[in-house]
Amino acid sequence: MQTNDPQKTDARMSKSSLNSIADPAFTVDKELNITFFNRAAEKMIGVKRWDVVGKKCYDVFRTSICKSSCALKQAFQLGEKIISHNIGLKNSQNAELSVIAFSTAFFDDENEFDGGVEIFRESLDNKKDECQNSLSDSILESIAEGAFSVDNDWHITSFNRAAEEMTGVHRSDAIGRKCYEVFKADICKSSCALRQSIETGRDVINPKVTIRDIEGDIIPISVSSSALRNEKFEVIGGVEIFSDTSDIEKLRQNVSLCDTIFESIVEGAFSVDHDWYITSFNRAAEEMTGVHRSDAIGRKCYEVFKADICKSSCALKQSIETGRDVSNPKVTIRDIEGDIIPIKISASALRNENFEVIGGVETFCNTSDIEGLRRELSLSDYILDSIGDGAFTVDEDWNITSFNRAAEKISGFSKDEAIGRKCFDVFKATICKDSCALKQSIETDEEVTNLKATITNKDGRLVPINVTASALRDEDGNVIGGVENFRDCSVLEEMRKEISEQYTFQDIISKNHKIRNIFTILPNIAKSDSTVLIEGPSGSGKELFAKAIHDLSTRTGRYVALNCAALPDTLLESELFGYKKGAFTGAKGDKLGRFALAEGGTFFLDEVGDISPALQLRLLRVLQEKEYEPLGSTSTVKADVRVIAATNRDLEKLVDEGSFRRDLFFRLNVIKISLPSLAERKEDIPILVDHFIHKFNNLKQKDIEFASPEVIRLLMRHDFPGNIRELENIIEYSFVMCHSGVIEVGCLPDGFAEPGQEQTKQNQATSESATPLSNAEAGTILAALQKFEGHRGKTAAFLGVEKTTLWRKMKKYQIVFPVGKKR
Repeated sequence: MQTNDPQKTDARMSKSSLNSIADPAFTVDKELNITFFNRAAEKMIGVKRWDVVGKKCYDVFRTSICKSSCALKQAFQLGEKIISHNIGLKNSQNAELSVIAFSTAFFDDENEFDGGVEIFRESLDNKKDECQNSLSDSILESIAEGAFSVDNDWHITSFNRAAEEMTGVHRSDAIGRKCYEVFKADICKSSCALRQSIETGRDVINPKVTIRDIEGDIIPISVSSSALRNEKFEVIGGVEIFSDTSDIEKLRQNVSLCDTIFESIVEGAFSVDHDWYITSFNRAAEEMTGVHRSDAIGRKCYEVFKADICKSSCALKQSIETGRDVSNPKVTIRDIEGDIIPIKISASALRNENFEVIGGVETFCNTSDIEGLRRELSLSDYILDSIGDGAFTVDEDWNITSFNRAAEKISGFSKDEAIGRKCFDVFKATICKDSCALKQSIETDEEVTNLKATITNKDGRLVPINVTASALRDEDGNVIGGVENFRDCSVLEEMRKEISEQYTFQDIISKNHKIRNIFTILPNIAKSDSTVLIEGPSGSGKELFAKAIHDLSTRTGRYVALNCAALPDTLLESELFGYKKGAFTGAKGDKLGRFALAEGGTFFLDEVGDISPALQLRLLRVLQEKEYEPLGSTSTVKADVRVIAATNRDLEKLVDEGSFRRDLFFRLNVIKISLPSLAERKEDIPILVDHFIHKFNNLKQKDIEFASPEVIRLLMRHDFPGNIRELENIIEYSFVMCHSGVIEVGCLPDGFAEPGQEQTKQNQATSESATPLSNAEAGTILAALQKFEGHRGKTAAFLGVEKTTLWRKMKKYQIVFPVGKKR
């Protein structure tokens, strides 16, 4: 039966739209009774829609926020979409799922709560920050306009590609700088839109602003700024969206509104005559509304857009009547399917050659992404932004003249306690006496950046910081003091420590599943006194496992090690069992053997496969009878020693060949541990590289931060016949050759790169900025590609991502991997 009720038609369309999306979604009425439940929600919860429609949403989902802080109710109170992270809900099997909830409230004609819609997206707690950052970057890059965000101290924290193209400034050069240093806008000092937003917490629009690009050219732009809030809705910074209005200015001057100019505008745009009939309608307007220009031109504008301001406060009408530009950041229109789209608009009057108003032009852009950006940036940057940058200034005598709130928080000193005192008396930093950043900056007239130091706070606790210092000058250019910004790096150090602890057992570092399985049984092995045989190639870390077993055991004696292949038989026997005075020529006194030194402890016999048959027999007796005789002695000595043997040879094969005693092999092979080569555990290479960098920084007094992604890719492709020892040697060599904070391809040993990898070296200068996180991610992707012979589908499934995400990540890290024959 056909209905003429437009609201019901819209509802059916909305349900159709909800069913078409991949994310779970449902709607409720004002009593929180479920009115619709899409297929994805059925699949997630494990129930059919007819079983839940009519029930209370909190009875179905049983989330952790239902009773205390319902997201839909909050969305109604705030009048905007709410994003809730790490919400726990239970499915029909009572299993708890972690999700992100996107909640939007509905309003009735009297602006009262009339229900809402909620969409879920699965989340992983241990990748929360990574997901949020990835989502924020994705939203930022999806905006066609320039966009950037700042913290409360005006330092740029995000800078999208459109902003790069418009200003000519690369994001790496923009992030961390003050926004007014990058844009040099005409409103920076007098009427900064971001400052107004941050101070008032409201959106601010300014359609007429000029900035200067990197070449000094003036660009007219329109800006829209908003405050960024954290999870407690405290203002923690701001986000500004800006678009180049050069085209619009030309468009305004061109009465004919030629289609070439109109189509060059990335925003939706249309023009009307004096009677509100649409005369032009660009492609962006078509895409946003779903209305073709042939169906729009000639119709009244309010018939096409059905905007919420059409009858009460039409921007075009105001602009035509006053002849001035009019902006409105919060407008909603309906597309051809009846769905509501939030937009911001800018309207201007059109004039003829005699400057008579003949109509109007309006540009508009979808603000859905901007709203998402504002929320996601607030959440994903919350931890770092809450740390803040400390800042203080000093005069020429090093007396503190200003001291900000973040400096109070980091140092523990209040502003009143700090101002007037010498800066070195307040901070007691490790660089104060020998390499003061402020002193260097003032003397050299150059900014000092990213200098690492440690201060002592008011409670006596050491705080690691990152310092940037500059000289302060008066209007005549004379130095009158200095300013220093410093960031508390405690959180970053804790994160590094947590990651290290997660993959570290005793002194062994690995995330390989075979090694992790060995980690789980080592405590049980350590509790026993049984003999252990460790097999593995040279350089694979056999002695580390032997030490770990000894450290975990309750044995109170020493840990003693001996390499059996390093000594001839005559010396090896005396080293093992010791000798008495006069046992042989030169034996002028008694000497204890290694078994005696290890009494009550652990004796590690490395390369046991190289022992001669004669010594094998004596060793067998010690293992079997727990006693031995020193050379030249007639008495037997009891041995309370736990023996751990290691070899890089196949002992079973040696037994078959007759060069190793079978009975000794079985005495040694009580508990067997087989270690994989580094080629079999390549996922460990990034964290091992990070470990060796930290090790050699301490040994060689250097400050290298990480290895570039290109270096990690080359290491991941190397076979490492020398295993971990070879990797350690490569990093040590790189430390000698590296003269910056990053190990690049040029620091690696000569001939290390394979012929097919030379292009990687050539592209080194244009590579993306490296971070330890990007190195680890690139290394994991390469290891997975190797595991599945380059098969993209299997690799993506193994990594738990979509194939499109894998392609994007490979492009991001410039990973080129040949596809195997099995693809």
